[in-house]
Amino acid sequence: MVQGSAGAAASGDPLKSGRRVRYIRDEIVPSAQRMVLGNALCARRTTIGLKQEEVARLLGASKSKVSRIETGQHQFKEQDLARFFAIYQVTDPLEQAQLRELAQEANQQPWWQSWSGVASKHLQAVVSFEDMAQRIRIYEPLQLPGLVQTESYARAVIAGGSAEVQHRQALVDLRMERQQRFRSAGEDKKLICVIDEGSLKRRYGTPQVMQQQLEHLIDLASSPRYLIRIAQQDRYDLPVHIGSTTIWEFSARILPDIAYSEIFDGGLIFQDEEQVDKRKKAFDRLRGASLSPQRSVQRLKDLVSSSYYR
Repeated sequence: MVQGSAGAAASGDPLKSGRRVRYIRDEIVPSAQRMVLGNALCARRTTIGLKQEEVARLLGASKSKVSRIETGQHQFKEQDLARFFAIYQVTDPLEQAQLRELAQEANQQPWWQSWSGVASKHLQAVVSFEDMAQRIRIYEPLQLPGLVQTESYARAVIAGGSAEVQHRQALVDLRMERQQRFRSAGEDKKLICVIDEGSLKRRYGTPQVMQQQLEHLIDLASSPRYLIRIAQQDRYDLPVHIGSTTIWEFSARILPDIAYSEIFDGGLIFQDEEQVDKRKKAFDRLRGASLSPQRSVQRLKDLVSSSYYR
């Protein structure tokens, strides 16, 4: 299910309505590729001064269809694009070609399509944004983020969740594929990760699984693409109240920054600039108050050499 915030029905501008907060659970969800196209069309509509209601009337469609297109929740068709060209006065061949290319990319089957039968809708949305983002900031209070998990740790986490037994290995495979794609991306794609120390002491799997997981974090921290800090468990003044938080930042401003919060049976996507900025500042405060990268690595080494996991 995708739900807009209060007042969504009353506004013709998605930036002031349904784009504020979306609860993603079980229906069609926005993808980064569709949202890039939707953003471009929304910008064009705004430039020529049309409201969504006016576009809907000219299309002979509902306002909700126009809204879904602009917010990346609608499968785009070639005939739709031709009609938008006419309504939005897109006559420049280069601009038309760019929009057609965006539409083709939006309609392509994503690489994770083979996992669509086992991955929840909100997980598919996460993978979509993660795949396109240039910089990812993440804080998870209860467990390590998926992009830094070992396969054994991921298997233990997924086994303890709500996934059906027959789907668990496929979900582990998807998580490992996400990591591989992150590693194979360009050098400027970075993960900025704040790890809650409590999640390091919460055992998933055997002591050996935890030992290997910590050693893996130490290895990742040696790469400039993984910026890891630990939020100390015995510090009660840290702003950990932000809870599960992911912020995706995109290159060349193809999309505005997007924030995401995982909840029990779905996820919340924040696109309103004020709400995203609030979460970015909270994350940066937490990051700044956490251990430095060097001290974080030392804390991991201390845990590995201690008897905690024995």
